[in-house]
Amino acid sequence: MQRIRYVWEHFEEGMIAFLLAAMTLITFIYVALNNLYTLFYSLSDRFSFASEPLLDIGDHLMGYAQEMTWSIALTKALFGWLIFFGIAYGVRTAGHLGVDVLVRRARKPVQRVLAMIACACCLAYAGLFLIASLKWVSAVLAAGIGAEDLDRYGIQIGHIALIVPFGFALIIVRYLEILYRIVTHRQTGLGLADEAAEASKLANPGEESH
Repeated sequence: MQRIRYVWEHFEEGMIAFLLAAMTLITFIYVALNNLYTLFYSLSDRFSFASEPLLDIGDHLMGYAQEMTWSIALTKALFGWLIFFGIAYGVRTAGHLGVDVLVRRARKPVQRVLAMIACACCLAYAGLFLIASLKWVSAVLAAGIGAEDLDRYGIQIGHIALIVPFGFALIIVRYLEILYRIVTHRQTGLGLADEAAEASKLANPGEESH
């Protein structure tokens, strides 16, 4: 079980890194092409002896830039996927904004009860959205609506929207894990950051002595 969890957590982190890198690379290429062809046009005006080849290069670069109308749509889709992977990752690392200042002032048994209530609310919320998103994605896939600027590659809105139920399923898994840890007295708050800190100490025992 620990092995599966280790692989999954690294996959989750790898997907977030990949999505960020892909968004950055696509945007960089699109912006670079839009700036490079104007550069070659300017050079062709300045160096008349090489005007024709410079204009040809500029034309090719402008053509590539105009063909990349899909880049904005793809970046938006990748960002949507990043959001849902990020939500689940934020639950695991307690990376979301903390609003439990008052709860932490209560006694440990009270903290556990409040945490279980909060966890149950989060599970109910995610469960409702999971069911609703599954119905929505099924309807969109059945309609076969093509994604804007991406339909030429066979990508439909439903393909992009698959991340919504998948993301809520990830959130449910994370909160079930948190609920289990609260019930078994392994933590009192929401988030899995405490376990991450313990794992870090085990992996780097020398750090405790500093």
